[in-house]
Amino acid sequence: MIRELCRWLAATDLSEHIQDIFWVIPTVQTVHIVSIAIVMTSMAMLDLRLVGIAGRRQSLPDMAARFLPWVWTAVVVLLCSGTILIIGEPARDLLNKVFWLKMSLLAAGLLLTWTFQHMLRRNTSFWDRNRTAAVLLGSVSLVIWVGIVGAGRWIAYVDHG
Repeated sequence: MIRELCRWLAATDLSEHIQDIFWVIPTVQTVHIVSIAIVMTSMAMLDLRLVGIAGRRQSLPDMAARFLPWVWTAVVVLLCSGTILIIGEPARDLLNKVFWLKMSLLAAGLLLTWTFQHMLRRNTSFWDRNRTAAVLLGSVSLVIWVGIVGAGRWIAYVDHG
């Protein structure tokens, strides 16, 4: 079924235009990579603050207010650029097990980020008062975001047939 979807999608006018215009894929990949860097940098700062390794001079609510808008904006850009990349080369991603690993990790990472933000909004001192939960969340989140980047790079090296 996914194979049929890939064939159909690759045959659409939009997919063919994306494939035929030589600068589209490299440009969209560049935007995608810059957006990944924004998410990774922002999440690393927040996760390292949660763990207690960095950024302790700034309050967690202040850091969240500084970095989370960047995360959520970049995630929207990633959704758009990723969609264009999938439409342009559907089989490369949709038939690749590592792509689905990346998407699963992304879902987990976004859920953890939303949970962090939600708990912080409900009680600004929650994470500072619950150090074990903060260290656990920050550690797991950091591993997940690094895993997303690793899986994203790995996609290009795994057979998608």
